[in-house]
Amino acid sequence: MSLTLDLAGQVAVVTGGTRGVGAGIARSFLTAGADVVVCARRPPDSPVTAAGRTARFRPLDLRDPPSVREFFTRVAAAHGRLDCLVNNAGGTPYRLLGAAGPERHARVLELNLTAPMTASLAAYEVMRGQPAGGSIIMIGSVSGTRPSPGTAAYGAAKAGLDSLARTMAVEWAPQVRVNTLVPGMVRTELTALHYGDEAGVAAVGATVPLGRLAEPAEIGDAAVFLASDRAAYLTGASLLVHGGGERPAFLDAATVNRPAAPPSTEES
Repeated sequence: MSLTLDLAGQVAVVTGGTRGVGAGIARSFLTAGADVVVCARRPPDSPVTAAGRTARFRPLDLRDPPSVREFFTRVAAAHGRLDCLVNNAGGTPYRLLGAAGPERHARVLELNLTAPMTASLAAYEVMRGQPAGGSIIMIGSVSGTRPSPGTAAYGAAKAGLDSLARTMAVEWAPQVRVNTLVPGMVRTELTALHYGDEAGVAAVGATVPLGRLAEPAEIGDAAVFLASDRAAYLTGASLLVHGGGERPAFLDAATVNRPAAPPSTEES
């Protein structure tokens, strides 16, 4: 039995879909047959394409609520519908809490939590009037599930995003489904800035139970599933796409002086 994820005729918006994970998500939606609109403050270095099709770029500052509302109104008018919003835009520099004032941390919260809420509210106004409703997917992070030294505001925002999605799922059912996709570490064009050369990337990947970083397409395929009718009964869910998570450090520490297991005394 094959699992076909066909989004032909549907319209999807991917925020921050011009590079990295966002571009991978946009390409997966294109491959599944959807018409895709990507938005960001700056255009992509090259068009986002897949399966012989190209995503349409529209400039947008997600921190400007009037512009966000106008953007979704225009998308609906141009395409006649809006089936899926993927709230992918976000990010943060490495910054310890005590190394910056509250204003800098507040901007991280604004981009990673307030902006997705603003976009979701605007998309909901379109989706709730459609016979088929729609689907909203939050792109969370494992940073929102564990301590995140150096990215505390980002982790807090991602934790809040997951909570926000669960509440939206209850308030907006049954017209609109809202789920969170929680990636771990993903290999993108910016990976070297975080982990160094190939040896560094491999060393980081080795800390993941599956032994490597995710590819953007793997995050994209999970997003397509959540948007498809195969996930029609999924709302308020958090889908972990993190390769098994992070191996607890105490396991390796405990093996340093662990005595050998005693011989078995069982008789055969």
